[in-house]
Amino acid sequence: MLPGIVDHVIERLTPSGALVFDPFAGFGTTLARAVALGRRALGVELLPERVDQLRRWVPQAHVIEGDARELLRLVAGLVAPGSVDLILTSPPYMTVNDHDADPLTAYELEGGDYERYLAELGLVAAQCARLVAPGGFVVWNVADIDHLGIRTTLIADCARVLAAHLDPAGVTTIEWDRLPHDLVADALLVFRRPA
Repeated sequence: MLPGIVDHVIERLTPSGALVFDPFAGFGTTLARAVALGRRALGVELLPERVDQLRRWVPQAHVIEGDARELLRLVAGLVAPGSVDLILTSPPYMTVNDHDADPLTAYELEGGDYERYLAELGLVAAQCARLVAPGGFVVWNVADIDHLGIRTTLIADCARVLAAHLDPAGVTTIEWDRLPHDLVADALLVFRRPA
């Protein structure tokens, strides 16, 4: 996610001092921007080398090495269920075609299957719904992809995954002068836990 988008979401959905959590911390944009904006930052990242990098780059953030499909176990003792103000992330993308690697293993392992991928994102969404505070927001940045002439409707598919656990609050289309790579649409899926 671009820093400006992250700033926009954090500034509009959280007060100073709020806890912002990124279950797919990646390169740490959400964590770094949360700290810069006066929020507390917590992230989970699968790759050990990225965890080390994040801990050096954003020492004020708490970064946990682990698999986002096990969020509740990973944050037990650090974060109580219902205490996270904002969950802001961009899960790793997958296409419906020509994708042998599993994105939820950082594309390190074979066995990529789109339906299983969505089901496992559902596990992450269910845990996000338990961690976010009543009235708090869960925001995922996802994109539709055109790969080898076949369109993956990741925006609608992830919206369905999140809607199984949280209330929809809106979809914000991200407009680009030119979309990167093979993306054909980009959006923020905004969901909320009932107060």
